[in-house]
Amino acid sequence: MAKSDTQPDAIIIGGGHNGLTCAFYLARSGMNVRIVEARGVVGGAAVTEEFHPGFRNSVASYTVSLLQPRVIADMGLVQRGYRVIERPVSNFLPLPQGDHLILGGGLERTQAEFARFSKRDAEALPGYYAMLDRVADVLRDLALRPPPNIGSGIAGLVEALTTGRLLSRLSRDVQRDVLELFTKSAREFLSQWFESAPVQAAFGFDAVVGNYASPDTPGSAYVLLHHVFGEVNGNKGSWGHVVGGMGSITRMMAEACAEQGVDIRLNSPVDQVLVEGGRAVGVRLASGEEMWSSRIIANVGPKLLYGRLVPEAALPDDFARRMRGYATGSGSFRMNVALDRLPNFASLPGAGEHLRAGIVIAPSLDYMDRAFTDAKAHGWSREPIVEMLIPSQVDDSLAPAGHHVASLFCQQFDPALAWTEEQEAAAADTIIGTVEAHAPGFRASILGRQILSPKGLERKFGLVGGDIFHGRMSLDQLWAARPVLGHADYRGPLKGLYMCGSGTHPGGGVTGAPGHNAARAILADRRWRRI
Repeated sequence: MAKSDTQPDAIIIGGGHNGLTCAFYLARSGMNVRIVEARGVVGGAAVTEEFHPGFRNSVASYTVSLLQPRVIADMGLVQRGYRVIERPVSNFLPLPQGDHLILGGGLERTQAEFARFSKRDAEALPGYYAMLDRVADVLRDLALRPPPNIGSGIAGLVEALTTGRLLSRLSRDVQRDVLELFTKSAREFLSQWFESAPVQAAFGFDAVVGNYASPDTPGSAYVLLHHVFGEVNGNKGSWGHVVGGMGSITRMMAEACAEQGVDIRLNSPVDQVLVEGGRAVGVRLASGEEMWSSRIIANVGPKLLYGRLVPEAALPDDFARRMRGYATGSGSFRMNVALDRLPNFASLPGAGEHLRAGIVIAPSLDYMDRAFTDAKAHGWSREPIVEMLIPSQVDDSLAPAGHHVASLFCQQFDPALAWTEEQEAAAADTIIGTVEAHAPGFRASILGRQILSPKGLERKFGLVGGDIFHGRMSLDQLWAARPVLGHADYRGPLKGLYMCGSGTHPGGGVTGAPGHNAARAILADRRWRRI
């Protein structure tokens, strides 16, 4: 087998945004870094591609909020052209009987909207926002801080004490809110605040995004919280469209890496992590080429890393057993559609700011629960949860003049299903029919579509089970237990093996935090200066 002549200080498996972030920090500190990426383009699931002649869109990841301000600043993304256009309102929910709900646009406006459904809910909103912001601040403080790692000696003890001091400073009320959000179901949590079904749905939708679960599932309230700890242009909790699509972020990150001397190898899928004497020492590509390094850093998910790339015999028995039980499969189905005109919603006809928001078809928590139980029984929901964004309204680089592209992010679709082409087409037709029921004529406006079932997401991006978060975001797989208790510090069970992807703290989404934190751990081990 051919061997590479030069040996870098670190090899990163996967050129997604976290891999690029990690590479940047390591290279900036003087390390010789190589990224090996399976596809012909960097970016992982954060890429912009043409999916129909003349139509481009963010293929998988499709909206931005969670990207860490420190990462944006350190990699100089704004100077490279990073620009995010915020939504004028957060979400537009078409409702039965021709009604609708608009969330966002300021507190007073949202209160007035809620009052149409419940005066009590309108009155409760300021308190709810204040509570959510306080708890989200806790996550913001912890995002760039490695979790305390059980069994890691003095370093883990110091981190545990530091984190403990941070949490101990929280008021009793905030501590209670944190506990409830981490353990309760979304329905339990939201019903303490709101009584109206549409209002509960407006907030409960975030609890099932990338979560193959019911809003009645214990712990689903945390997923709701995970989606609100970001910010756009300094506005906490906001979401927006990055000009050029999500691929523009990773393109700029790749530029920053190149300036630091990072060697990015495309079309280089890894077949196996090479292990000698209980240590990761290199990688073997699908081509048979072997590359050697004293540090192997995985930007792929734990299920892919430990289930396919690292020989199971090289892993400690208990770790291997727990990785076999590591839960993946977010129940997500992604579509991109090329449109010859904007959709026209019966509950709010014509163009307007509602079409520049997240258009959410999920009018109640009961609807969301039925979508999950239906998927378990039939493979996919016959009335799925759909979020649609139309980024071409604010970014004319994505579609020809007078035409549009739409991102459809949908739940619930069984990740364990075989997902044949016939099943994928039938599920896609169900999604289109769901939108058509609220926006007559939508089906006829479609010029082309790109379908990514859970299996399609796995084939294209290496997301096992189509899991957009690299693993279920449940209490047993969060913080100090992500991906497994004892290995939350970005260090794998083999010497020289590290993890920098969304399967580590703080989890999924385009954050850059795992990449940043992993680089800190690697540099600490090398006794280089901290970043």
